[in-house]
Amino acid sequence: MSADYVLMKGNEAIAEAALRAGCRFYAGYPITPQSEILEYMADHMEKRGGVFIQGENEIASMSMLYGAAACGARCMSSSSGPGFDLKQEEISYLAAAELPAVIVNAMRYGLGDGEITAGQDSYWVSTRGGGHGDKRLLVLAPASVQECADLTYEAFDLAEKYRNVVEILSDGAICQMIEKCRLPEAKEHGMDQFDWTLTGKPKEQRKNKAYNVCYYEGYQAYNPRVREKISTMFHNEQRWESFRTEDAELVLVAYGISSRVCRSAVRQARKDGMKLGLLRPISVWPFPRKAFEAMPDSVKGYVSVEMSLTSQMGEDILVASRFDRPLYGYLTAKEIPTAEGIVEYCGEILSGTIQPMEVL
Repeated sequence: MSADYVLMKGNEAIAEAALRAGCRFYAGYPITPQSEILEYMADHMEKRGGVFIQGENEIASMSMLYGAAACGARCMSSSSGPGFDLKQEEISYLAAAELPAVIVNAMRYGLGDGEITAGQDSYWVSTRGGGHGDKRLLVLAPASVQECADLTYEAFDLAEKYRNVVEILSDGAICQMIEKCRLPEAKEHGMDQFDWTLTGKPKEQRKNKAYNVCYYEGYQAYNPRVREKISTMFHNEQRWESFRTEDAELVLVAYGISSRVCRSAVRQARKDGMKLGLLRPISVWPFPRKAFEAMPDSVKGYVSVEMSLTSQMGEDILVASRFDRPLYGYLTAKEIPTAEGIVEYCGEILSGTIQPMEVL
């Protein structure tokens, strides 16, 4: 890490960390609230010896990313809400060819096209695949500008480690806030270090092919190998942070901007004698099921705090907790939750005036 702190937006930290990780190809399209990533890349990529392209749309940008990834380049694209939805077909192609890439999704609020306000409405499309088949994305959810930098920097290593797409799931608040952060050291990346990349070869030598791996590997070998890869990611990449859960009666579960408010709610509640705790998923796929195994017997229930309408994270909490505790939902849609509102809601749970949530 460099010694000095800098003040940056979350979007800027993501872009700069990607460049320092050796990202030398970026293709994207402007859409709020992630446009600063594209603008930063447009301003800085050529100076680092890389290629920046603003595609004519999200679909074209992702097609370009496929080509760069097949050649072994560290590459990235970014979008938000409906723009991220448009990328799904090419993300599926990347998954089929097992090509590493990093995608940033700065979430926004609303059904379908939605609005340009902050929200956490892309959880399902990010963690449930978004495209056809059994593919899984590694999905990391930063809760600070520092984590925007750290997780993006690491995402490129993870993508190549598993030959898998890694998504940075930010939100309209985290990506727009300005905080101090320490940026990682810059490094270069060799495009020709992998045996699967597309490179020029003599006529008589077998050439690599950037298409669905199962076509030439055969299903008998392909199916168990990919299942084992997904299983390895699931067990090895669960990440979370626990805060004051050791004696908690209610545990708040939140990520991104909601988790920051929840931390304040825990502190406020503790001053009033209410034992709240916070479990913050850092990886939302794989969801940190291991964290729930360590929850104390004192826990009477979980509270999903999300900026969504129907508790998109609720199913994961129920599965991770093995349905052994009731689940409540503090769901604020496009409004950033407040610590006071969370504490009041939890008080009503403990008094018995609020019933567990139905996860839709």
